[in-house]
Amino acid sequence: MKKTIGGYHVTKKLAVILALAFLVFLAGCQPKASPEERLKEYIGHWNKEEFSEMYSTYLNQGTKEAYASEDFVERQQKLYADLAIENIEVTYTKPSKDENWDTEKPADFPVQVKMDTMAGPIEFEKNMTLLYETAEDKEDWFIEWDPSFIFEQLATGDEVRVSATRAKRGEILDRNEQPIAINGTGYNVGVVPENFKDASAKEELATVLGVSVASIDEKLNQSWVQENQFVPISKVAKDNTQLLEKVKAVPGATYQETAMREYPYGEALGHLSGYIGPMTAEKLEELKDQGYTSTDLIGRRGLEQTLEERLRGKNGLKILIKKQGDTGEELTIAETPAKDGETVVLTIDAELQKSTYEAMEGEAGTSAAVNPKTGETLVLVSSPAYNPNEYMLGISEDRFKELSEDPLNPLFNRFGAAYAPGSTIKPVTAAIGMEAGTLDPSVGLQIDGETWQKDGSWGDYRVTRLHPEAPNPVNLNTALVYSDNIYFARQALEMGNQAFVSGLQRFGFGEEIPFALELQSSQISNEGTIGSQGQLADTSFGQGQMLTNILHLASMYEPFLTDGTMYKPLLFIDEEKSQVWKEGLLSAENAKVLRTGMRNVVVDGYAQSANSKTVKIAGKTGTAELKGAIGEEGQENGFFVAYDSESPDFILAMMIESIEENGGSDYVAGFATKVFENYKAE
Repeated sequence: MKKTIGGYHVTKKLAVILALAFLVFLAGCQPKASPEERLKEYIGHWNKEEFSEMYSTYLNQGTKEAYASEDFVERQQKLYADLAIENIEVTYTKPSKDENWDTEKPADFPVQVKMDTMAGPIEFEKNMTLLYETAEDKEDWFIEWDPSFIFEQLATGDEVRVSATRAKRGEILDRNEQPIAINGTGYNVGVVPENFKDASAKEELATVLGVSVASIDEKLNQSWVQENQFVPISKVAKDNTQLLEKVKAVPGATYQETAMREYPYGEALGHLSGYIGPMTAEKLEELKDQGYTSTDLIGRRGLEQTLEERLRGKNGLKILIKKQGDTGEELTIAETPAKDGETVVLTIDAELQKSTYEAMEGEAGTSAAVNPKTGETLVLVSSPAYNPNEYMLGISEDRFKELSEDPLNPLFNRFGAAYAPGSTIKPVTAAIGMEAGTLDPSVGLQIDGETWQKDGSWGDYRVTRLHPEAPNPVNLNTALVYSDNIYFARQALEMGNQAFVSGLQRFGFGEEIPFALELQSSQISNEGTIGSQGQLADTSFGQGQMLTNILHLASMYEPFLTDGTMYKPLLFIDEEKSQVWKEGLLSAENAKVLRTGMRNVVVDGYAQSANSKTVKIAGKTGTAELKGAIGEEGQENGFFVAYDSESPDFILAMMIESIEENGGSDYVAGFATKVFENYKAE
């Protein structure tokens, strides 16, 4: 059969072939996808950060001619890495109705871009244009692109940079807002090269600063150095006046004020405040995910270390676009403001702390003072101490060696440790006995001689009394005044192991001290129990294996003034006051008996250095003997725990090491009395 098409006769078979060819021709003339479908594919790659695919498959020829692959692919990859871009979310607005797309005209779609960056979120909307064209023998819709699709304000030739604003480190203040650790000032010691040509002066300055000549040369040879410019060599704390005077004496050397962390109370608060120092490589590796950099300073000891998270703050960041051209205009496209560190106010009274530190006259020891009504810690001293201003700047090897080899060990934090309390524990022993009903304060014991043991069954061990002249019968008041070891040993045996141990536990022995800083817990013994009658006797007057922390010891005297309550020791002014740690420790009647006895210790007993004319001090002395075996002589630590009996604003516990050649614990009472008298005089 034949058919006529356009005047030509064709067979049926040929007609089918021609029809198929015509359909193929028509298919080749139509786009393979709509512009919306192409855009959707492109955005899918964009959200996956597949920049190579976006460039090679979807960008139109004009874009590729304007922007090489590295301008598109590598630049975006680098920006995403450098700016920590993540959570990229690109969407587009669908047409309001089905479009019959004209390949002769551009197709425009509103595109929305969201992302998170190191400086905060960025969000913008732009129109994206698709053009229908032939590229590499392929006809389709292709994307028209420029850098504003990275960031809306970005144009060809513009630079993207990051600017950091350093957060101010939070400060530490005392209860009266006196500065303990603040953002103060110090000095940059340096030279102006044109005035510093003498080689001997360079050697002299190196010696004064404790640095090498090579390190000075390194500073002077920096690329930015000009002959008439000041070149910093080393930093010096404001209070190091002696060193500054030596610097002034070096020809050509001078110093300029600069911002610096400052510790105005120096050694007096050194172990408590701690100090900041340069970030080490090891510490940076440990904290790399917390936003620290190699140039940061970080808390290294004391509260500066303990409060690091509260004090450090958070640096601010900006992402800026610097426009091309002469104006150099900078546009901020994302910003996280700097958040300064917190100002922390302590319960510490810095002036009282300073007075206590100075009263100890550089002796090795520790002191703590608490407010008996609130539990607030007013003093926490370790003596002697280091100057945190010196450490903060990077201590020299020679100076560190000097401190490390000092026999008084100023680098050791004594208020964090625990010591045998000696006779200062006797009021606690008495309180436990009275509450157990085994100790009647008015009933006296007949005690004869200097030593005693029960039933002659303790072998070589005997309890020794320091003042055998104490008049018989010895009651509680006499036993406190004469600090009679035998009286308290017999009372402990009378109440028994179980009652005594449980009483000590009620006073907080054997448990963690609830305090902001880590302190060694007080212990009854190494095992927490008492294994023999001899050990029970020893422990009753603060020997044996008993150890107490100095702050806990001060707190243990609170129940004598509060009629039985011991408060949680506080360090921060915003903590709730008078938080009960222990209660019901003794009755008001028994507390009054002990207050009377401790006043008599000073008036009638062997703490005569505390028998002040201006302050009516009450308290208890103690001497702890540190020796390895019976009969051996060893170091003696002296204690005094005291308060003003008329105005008990604070309880002060003080310990001085090695008082064996200084007249015993009365030596410590004299130091403590200076603190009370100075406080009263203010």
